[in-house]
Amino acid sequence: MSTQDTTVGLSAVIAAPAGERELAAELRAGSVEAFNYLIALYHQPLFRFVARLSSPEDADDIVQEVFLKVFRSAAGFEGKSSVKTWLYQIALHEASNHRRWWYRHKRRETSLEEPDAQGVDLGSRLPATGETPLGQTLRHEQQRQLQAALRQVPEPFHAVLVLREIEGFRYDEIAEIVQARIGTVKSRLLRGREMLRQAWQRDHAEAAAPGYRSMEHA
Repeated sequence: MSTQDTTVGLSAVIAAPAGERELAAELRAGSVEAFNYLIALYHQPLFRFVARLSSPEDADDIVQEVFLKVFRSAAGFEGKSSVKTWLYQIALHEASNHRRWWYRHKRRETSLEEPDAQGVDLGSRLPATGETPLGQTLRHEQQRQLQAALRQVPEPFHAVLVLREIEGFRYDEIAEIVQARIGTVKSRLLRGREMLRQAWQRDHAEAAAPGYRSMEHA
């Protein structure tokens, strides 16, 4: 059975209120069709999520590891959370592990100017400000700056920011994913927003400083 056939066959299951339980049961039973459907449904969202937490260059390998762990642990999934938050919980764990490894080993420099493989980054949430080449250049520069500022926010605040501000999860869903109380999630979100604001201002101040100094000596 192809992925397309699997998606069509299980679409009704997902749409129904009881579909979440049925899908979870199929996964626990080792259904290949349910697992293929899960990949077809969540591969791209998880790729974008992981790319924002780690790096676009490594996102594909991390997502493959995520689904491998899902396949291996599906039999033990008890359904205490939704399948979606369960997937994101595993993805967060794998991406966080990779991020810690990257900072520890400094294997290579990651370009903050490049979007992920799907052409999506934090700045893509901003509305277009103009159709002229100059307007597009300015907009892309702002996107790059936002992405760079976000990457300066440390864990666990970085993950909560991405889950809430970009992925659009509810507070209770984020609490399930990060395994914390809702109050803790809200606190991390407030602190994360402040850290992002400070990083944004710091980057702009540093960018403006050379020009300001050159004007002083002109």
